[in-house]
Amino acid sequence: MDPEITKVNCPTCGKAVVWGEQSPYRPFCCKRCQLIDLGEWADEEKRIPSKGDINDLDDWSEEEIH
Repeated sequence: MDPEITKVNCPTCGKAVVWGEQSPYRPFCCKRCQLIDLGEWADEEKRIPSKGDINDLDDWSEEEIH
């Protein structure tokens, strides 16, 4: 009996992608979609929210950590 084929949608373009060895960029459909997603993370268009984010306005210094 053949195993069931699992398909997911590419997070970038929405195209159906087979979840398996034949799809090396899974969950993306191709290298282009993978790089578009990576660029969005690098440009901080995407991020994982956190209540404990440190930003430039925080009163933090490396000198205080030993």
